[in-house]
Amino acid sequence: MSAADEGSGTYRAFAGIGRAAVRRPWPVIAGWLLITVVVAGLVLGFGRPVDDDTTLPGSDGQRGRDLIEAHFPGGDGANGQVVLRSSGERLDAAAYREALDLTVRGIADLDHVVSVAPPGAAGGSLSADGRTGYLAVQFDLGLRDVGSGLISEVLDAAEPARAAGLAVLPGGALAQSEASTHASEAFGLGVALIVLVIAFGGLVAAGLPLVTALITLVCGIGAIGLAGHVAAIPQVATTVATMIGLGVGIDYALFLITRYRRLLADGRERHAAIVATVASSGSAVAFAGGTVIVALAGLAVSGIPILATLGWTTGLIVLVAVASAVTLLPALLTVLGARISPARVPGRSGWGRLAALVTRRPWAYALGAVALLLVLAAPATRMTLGQTDPGDDPAGTATRIGYDVLGDTFGPGVNGPLTVVAELRPGADVPALQAAVAAVPGVARAQPARVSADGAVATIRVVPDSAPADPRTVATAEALRAVPVTAMTVHVTGPTAVKAELGDRVGVRMPYVIGVVVLLAAFLVFLAFRAPVVAVKAAVMNLFSVAAAYGVLTAVFQWGWGVSWLGLDGPVPIESYVPMMLFALLFGLSMDYEVFLLTAVRESWVATGDNARSVRDGLAGTGAVITSAALIMVCVFAGFTLSPAPVVKMMGVGLAVAVAIDATVIRGLLVPATMVLLGRANWWSPAPGGRRPEARTAELRR
Repeated sequence: MSAADEGSGTYRAFAGIGRAAVRRPWPVIAGWLLITVVVAGLVLGFGRPVDDDTTLPGSDGQRGRDLIEAHFPGGDGANGQVVLRSSGERLDAAAYREALDLTVRGIADLDHVVSVAPPGAAGGSLSADGRTGYLAVQFDLGLRDVGSGLISEVLDAAEPARAAGLAVLPGGALAQSEASTHASEAFGLGVALIVLVIAFGGLVAAGLPLVTALITLVCGIGAIGLAGHVAAIPQVATTVATMIGLGVGIDYALFLITRYRRLLADGRERHAAIVATVASSGSAVAFAGGTVIVALAGLAVSGIPILATLGWTTGLIVLVAVASAVTLLPALLTVLGARISPARVPGRSGWGRLAALVTRRPWAYALGAVALLLVLAAPATRMTLGQTDPGDDPAGTATRIGYDVLGDTFGPGVNGPLTVVAELRPGADVPALQAAVAAVPGVARAQPARVSADGAVATIRVVPDSAPADPRTVATAEALRAVPVTAMTVHVTGPTAVKAELGDRVGVRMPYVIGVVVLLAAFLVFLAFRAPVVAVKAAVMNLFSVAAAYGVLTAVFQWGWGVSWLGLDGPVPIESYVPMMLFALLFGLSMDYEVFLLTAVRESWVATGDNARSVRDGLAGTGAVITSAALIMVCVFAGFTLSPAPVVKMMGVGLAVAVAIDATVIRGLLVPATMVLLGRANWWSPAPGGRRPEARTAELRR
């Protein structure tokens, strides 16, 4: 796998990196260990704050939020509920009075707690039978800053209530869950080790990709966590970065070690083989990583902050993975010396037989592959986007129990209140606004209006009669924006309202993101091979794999096919930003395998000028390593379905399905079949007279 001419500046630069690692392996290793220790120490010392609050500049909901922040100092602080449930007497009985008083005082004494309202019928926080209620906790911090430490302090302060026999559950801002990915990471690493041992035939070589991947994770995830102190980083950003970092960290090392062992088998001296590996496959890994980063950069045109954040955080860990592959790995190879055997990767003959079958009957395999992909993609035509909430979490989790208790007791809308924000002009009638809001269909109750000290803004907190993820709540928000009042401009804000607008913006911006990502990816392939037909074909193939992944995502999560196997009770909405994020990720990741296969095909074409033979040679020569790399990726991504968070499950399923399809149906059948059918047109170049095969022999030599 090569992305640079042997005489080019890129080749020489990467060869220089390889020589530096060979000459001074211990300083390189020590440098990486030092960085790892420092980053880990900073994370342990300062923590990794997360911000799951959704912002959407230019939206009506964001305008309302900004008005509250400007005219009600501290009024935009997060609201949480400490849900209390009794199995016997009423909460307002004398038996619980002292315990509740101690709990209220304990929470009120905590830093950043503005007020604590005890259960009481007047506030609607006590059920009709008196056995369920909640403490309404107002913070002076935004949702971003109500981290796990403060949540733990609040719930610990409720110990007197627990001691009195009450069940204590989190709600609202206190129901933020930081789902651990340790089980998913362990599963992915375990399967990766098995695959690598089979591929390399030894534990030493198999362990190297895991070492570089773990260092990539510590450095990359640590850096992202520290960035949370100065930027809004959602919890899902860390999870997605972990998925991608683990996958590419292992795969990039796998590509380099495979190349190194083949050079050893060809008789190269070890140090020379390491330098040649970094210069050729190292530059290809840098190209592959750059393709992923460029594809993720396409999310910048979405105009959606959470997607832009997911893009740069994931791109950061890909950058760290590339750096560790081209610097740390060659240093480790140098130190290990003869303990890395020159044995070839097994399985070439099986892929050779498949290549022969495909090239003999290209039309049959091309049409069969397209038919299969269309069947898998068909459900995507019915995909609808929505928003998840804690009610979609697996049954038995604290967030789900608290959500269900609040919804069953006080109505589903209590879990996703809306806030009406009115900009007042001379002659504004606030009582008329109050009456109009209360009369809107879908409003269960509306609290009394609050007017800012400067008289410029009024707010009304509204509890809908439907759950946050229910489309009726979105309709209620739209109706509230259109209430018939004069001398005021009405906005509706709150996490539910902003997420609904986010879904609308995703629908508008999705074509732009698709266009930018497709063009950038195709342009990079064109730069690598100077063949427009190959570049266009690569983009089309990636669209097939993405469409198939969307279809499976729709069938599983929206229709509920097999969703119980993932630990969910039933169908859940597909989070609005997930398809756009998946698109950018999959386009970038798919190019890794595309470039690897095309490089091998091109090398054979340059040497033989026989199109069918070059396709056979390319598929036979790369099938085993692509399969190993894809299998690792699939298992790593599938492991994240163990997470209790539905959005993480969606990302895991989408990525695993797309990579599996890409490495088998696309790269194993459709790409070689179409290349045989296209013949010499594959390598046509717009240069005068076309491109002669011999012109790029050096560039594609591995």
